[in-house]
Amino acid sequence: MPHSHPGGAHAMVINDEGERTRLLDRQRSPETLTTFDTPPREMDRHKSIEGSAVEGLLNRLAEKKKSLRDKVLDIQATFESLDYEATESEIEREDRRKYTPWQDNMRGIQRWIICALIGFLTGLIAFIIDTCITHLAKWKFDTVQSFLDPCVQQDCLTTPLLVWVGIDLCFVAIATAFVTFGSPIAAGSGIPEVKCYLNGIKMPGVVRLKTLLAKTTGVMFSVAGGLFVGKEGPMIHSGAVVAAGVSQGKSTSMPWLDTHLFKRFRNDQEKRDFVSAGAAAGVAAAFGAPIGGVLFSLEEGSSFWNQSLTWRVFFAAMNASFWLNMMLSTFPKDGDNRAGTTLSNPGLLNFGKFTDMPYNSYEIPLFVLLGVFGGLAGALFNWLNLRLTQFRMRFVHNKYHRAIEALTVGLVSVTFCFGLMLVSSDCLSLGETPDVHAVQLFCEDHQYSAMASLLFNTPEEAIKNLFHENREEFLPTTLILFGTLYFFVACWTYGIAVPSGLFVPCIVIGAAWGRLTGALLANRYPDQEWADPGKYALIGAAAMLAGVVRMTISLTVIIIEATGNITYGLPIMLAVIFAKWVGDSFNEGLYDIHIELKHIPLLGWNPPRLHKHTVVADDIMSHKIVALYKDVPVGHLVEMLRITKHQAFPIVEFDTKCKTGNLATLHGMILRHQLLQLLQFGAYGRRGSEHPRMTLDDFRRGYPRYPQIEEIDVPVDHYHLVVNLRPYMNPSPYVVTQTSLVSRIFRLFRTMGLRHLAVVNHHHELVGMITRKDLSNLNHTSVDRMPSDQREAGIRTTYVLPKYDIDRGETPQSDSP
Repeated sequence: MPHSHPGGAHAMVINDEGERTRLLDRQRSPETLTTFDTPPREMDRHKSIEGSAVEGLLNRLAEKKKSLRDKVLDIQATFESLDYEATESEIEREDRRKYTPWQDNMRGIQRWIICALIGFLTGLIAFIIDTCITHLAKWKFDTVQSFLDPCVQQDCLTTPLLVWVGIDLCFVAIATAFVTFGSPIAAGSGIPEVKCYLNGIKMPGVVRLKTLLAKTTGVMFSVAGGLFVGKEGPMIHSGAVVAAGVSQGKSTSMPWLDTHLFKRFRNDQEKRDFVSAGAAAGVAAAFGAPIGGVLFSLEEGSSFWNQSLTWRVFFAAMNASFWLNMMLSTFPKDGDNRAGTTLSNPGLLNFGKFTDMPYNSYEIPLFVLLGVFGGLAGALFNWLNLRLTQFRMRFVHNKYHRAIEALTVGLVSVTFCFGLMLVSSDCLSLGETPDVHAVQLFCEDHQYSAMASLLFNTPEEAIKNLFHENREEFLPTTLILFGTLYFFVACWTYGIAVPSGLFVPCIVIGAAWGRLTGALLANRYPDQEWADPGKYALIGAAAMLAGVVRMTISLTVIIIEATGNITYGLPIMLAVIFAKWVGDSFNEGLYDIHIELKHIPLLGWNPPRLHKHTVVADDIMSHKIVALYKDVPVGHLVEMLRITKHQAFPIVEFDTKCKTGNLATLHGMILRHQLLQLLQFGAYGRRGSEHPRMTLDDFRRGYPRYPQIEEIDVPVDHYHLVVNLRPYMNPSPYVVTQTSLVSRIFRLFRTMGLRHLAVVNHHHELVGMITRKDLSNLNHTSVDRMPSDQREAGIRTTYVLPKYDIDRGETPQSDSP
């Protein structure tokens, strides 16, 4: 929990007052007045009224700005950070010394076993999701088609529409029920939440078993229910939840389920590494892209990366892809005759093989233009979704309203799909292997509707049709209508209360207008082999996806692995890069937009440009410090934990030889959950006597749900006893000096995974504290600068310290000889 910055709000008022004065002076200056034949008194009266109006407007704007800033800070205060920093307390050193080299090697082997389990379970979940969606979708389309085919001749098309609407609404109702009434955090793809977790933000419920059940079950019915969503994005979240649970060897949702395995991994640092592996395994299972999964976890997920982790993450991703491949090949879908013969299904989304589609050097400008258009389309998609999400946050926050919205989106989706299928006159000839759900509608015999092949199908089948149909298939009007419908409905769908992936809708949209580009080129150059609509559909899909999510290297590799052809590496890379550059000039990626809308204190890759070379530690740190001595009375500890929400407390000691008599020397740091467990365990006693001592295993037993101070019953007659913090505090926390630039502080937090940072002067005396939120709030708060000659004296630093009864001899003892 960050310490409050006492000067921030005051500085903002000063800045607004100065701006107001400058505007008023400008309003009243002779240069801004127009000369009229008006009496002087009348002019003065008009000037007075005008000045009052401007002043009132500026006052209202300042108050509104201050209110909005305070609201953002209040929301951010509800989020806590994870403890990724490895500490060096006395009990931790003792624990490490107990282990022999053989035990350390066994710990390394356990990490590999956990990664193998993560890969297997993620692949199993992907197989279950895919199989259930396949059977649900097949039953739905077969049922609807059994009504549709005879009704085309009998003029009763309302009946199949009602059947289709009824089935889809039932499926969507099940999906939204799991989210709204089960686990609200399971809504969406889950990628923003996983990204925040790996960045160091404690997201409540993000890696809970309940969330996994809601995510997997909900995505089955949301995809089968005809919503314009994909199952690939939620797989990343599912992999992260699997990794978090397996690595701990127990379930917090079911306390009785404790295997007593992997106890040494029960901390935030180890858990983060395994969640990174789970996210990579999710990407590998979704796209059959193990390398892309590793790069995704590195690029989009982890804000700090351990090099030794790379191989284990790749191992987990490869396992997920292998086991999913094995299961899908052993139990193939209808029409697949390769059961038990070849491992040909590396991921849920398989683009198929792209062969015999070469490209020429003179096509490179066309690929760049596709990337530019993808960036523009992605920026528009993100802007529209931003406005929709802001509307939802204001008016659709009740769980029943959110469920109704999801059902409304499902109704609109199926109605528009049915309408486009009826009005489209584009027909395709039945080939040797016709579409699985070929619908004739008003086409001639031995033909089927082209629009129905895209809409009366799962999104994955629509992608394959756009990539691999013949050059002559799909009229431009079909692609325009289909792409436009998918664009706006998918934009509306992302953010409703159902598990939904963003990758597949973006790929479908991009493939539609990419194929449209290829079809126009094929019509213009009918004899040219290079004018292949399927190739341009692939590049358009990559451009659209990059324009929305703004990923670069990982997206390029994922698409290359999904196509199984390195030939298109350069065109895909060019389209992705230009789409990101163009999109970034308008707004951020959609995942980052949703993170900002929730006001989550995420640390980006770089510090704010406005402050990184001018602001120093003293400008952003908290000057009011709640500190402790190495021996602290139980009564004060209980009172302090009840009235504060701080998550770390510096351990200080006053030195009679210090240069500044009002400052204390920093001796260490201790975390809130350690103090709570010390009180719960009863690790206190009389001063000078031997106290009950906790071990590292005692602390691990409570992870990750530590008790709250209200849940701990400390007898009042124990308040005079003392807790010895020496064995449990971190004696060597990271520190910076008052004059350290914010860019250096930012790098420390990003690379070391810090949650708190102490600020000292050159005498190693504590003058302030900085938290992650102090850095993330730089864009929302003003900076209260202090003259450099006043910093060293620490005139703004105040301590909140334990009070001792001097008459009873309870004075802080010094460790100095």
